[in-house]
Amino acid sequence: MSTADTDTTADARAPRAVIADDERLMREQLRARLAEVWPELQIVGEAKNGLEAVELVNQHHPDLVFLDIRMPGLTGVDAARQIAQMELAEDEALPEVVFITAYDQYAVEAFEQGVCDYVLKPAERERLQLTVSRIQQRLATRGTPEAPSAPPMQQLLHKLAAQVNPGAAPRYLEWIQATVGQAIQMIPVAEVLFFISDEKYTRVQTPTIEALIRKPIKELIDELDPHIFWQIHRSTLVNVKAIAGITRDFRGRQIVSVKGHPEKLEVSRSYTHLFKGM
Repeated sequence: MSTADTDTTADARAPRAVIADDERLMREQLRARLAEVWPELQIVGEAKNGLEAVELVNQHHPDLVFLDIRMPGLTGVDAARQIAQMELAEDEALPEVVFITAYDQYAVEAFEQGVCDYVLKPAERERLQLTVSRIQQRLATRGTPEAPSAPPMQQLLHKLAAQVNPGAAPRYLEWIQATVGQAIQMIPVAEVLFFISDEKYTRVQTPTIEALIRKPIKELIDELDPHIFWQIHRSTLVNVKAIAGITRDFRGRQIVSVKGHPEKLEVSRSYTHLFKGM
């Protein structure tokens, strides 16, 4: 793993990126092409596997990350999942994701959904220029009404994971075994309004039951149907069918109201795009 030297004279507002690919020649080619089509972009780190990519993103907090879909140890999809779960400061945002792939069928779906972008191997100047233009637009409109709407990232990552590893697609949970008082109870997942985690437990809330489990949100995300349960905060998953409405508090934060329950759920900045136009 290598990181670029810090240029103290560089524009502090210049966008920053991490490149992750297990092929050294691909990393070098992508870096060279990016220098041609986006000379202002600073490459702050290069990784040869998904684990190194996650470490670099956690270290540098870049504006975007290029992830090879197929890497040893931790795939690009797995790395994207871990990056999506990183803790952020109030003024931070998750990096834009660009997948590097030799397989059109993975990339096109990601591109069409608008959740992220892609680069096909080898990186051609014309296609990379289109990717750069899209990413520049996304970065420029972050946190504004002009920001493009997109479905939850976990929906796309579930689909990509199934395509990369056919036959390994997870079977979604139908029941949750949880502690209710002194008893263990089986709760139908379809009845759950939301999940909220703290440092030790995750609260499972239905219209009539409040229960506790030890499974963290980052594990539940991979086991629940992403079309039904949306992550709206690093510690919160909400059943889309249970959303009664979206409002803003005095600080401008989006707040989710839940059908049949008085609790209000905060939406963190990384997930405000889910409710664009609402």
